[in-house]
Amino acid sequence: MDESSFILGVDLDGVVGDFYGAMRKIAAEWLNRSEESLPKDVSYGLEEWNLAECGGYDRLHRFAVTQRNLFKDMLPIKDAPVTLRKLSNRGIRIRIITNRIFLKYFHKTSITQTVDWLDNYDIPYWDICFMNDKVAVGAHVYIDDAPQNIIHLRDQGQKTIVFSNSTNRGMPGPRADSWLEAERIVLEAMDEWRTGTTNLFTQ
Repeated sequence: MDESSFILGVDLDGVVGDFYGAMRKIAAEWLNRSEESLPKDVSYGLEEWNLAECGGYDRLHRFAVTQRNLFKDMLPIKDAPVTLRKLSNRGIRIRIITNRIFLKYFHKTSITQTVDWLDNYDIPYWDICFMNDKVAVGAHVYIDDAPQNIIHLRDQGQKTIVFSNSTNRGMPGPRADSWLEAERIVLEAMDEWRTGTTNLFTQ
């Protein structure tokens, strides 16, 4: 880990990009159902949309990326790009850590769409890591929305901010309901890192 700068480990889907909003639109087409018939409040894995009848989540994910440019065309979550630019301007090292290549055979497509999307929205980053084990690449603080990632990171002693959505309700904080809240928490975490205090993260 680079000790000369504060490193923020940032997940993309559901944190910076509106993954569930984009997937809902694509899933409606794929399932031949109205978008309104698919609940907005979902759990991890999208079981509420009954994807099994058409082949399951992995098949939808492959269709979304390879046929509908999911990672290139999804919209950013409100205030995410500008907040990350502001944090970067404060000297914070943004480290993108995402598991977008968990399915075989279209890694190049996923990576290319991701880089193009980050550039298109002028989202700053020093490093980008495509991997499942986020602890392995290191950060002073992480921000993530997936319950299993948050649990794993915290079990390994990593300071982790929950970015709120319907998949992680009930998980303990610190929690950000928006990027404006995330900015405040990250700056507080950086101050604690500089001063050696640990009041913000008690888990």
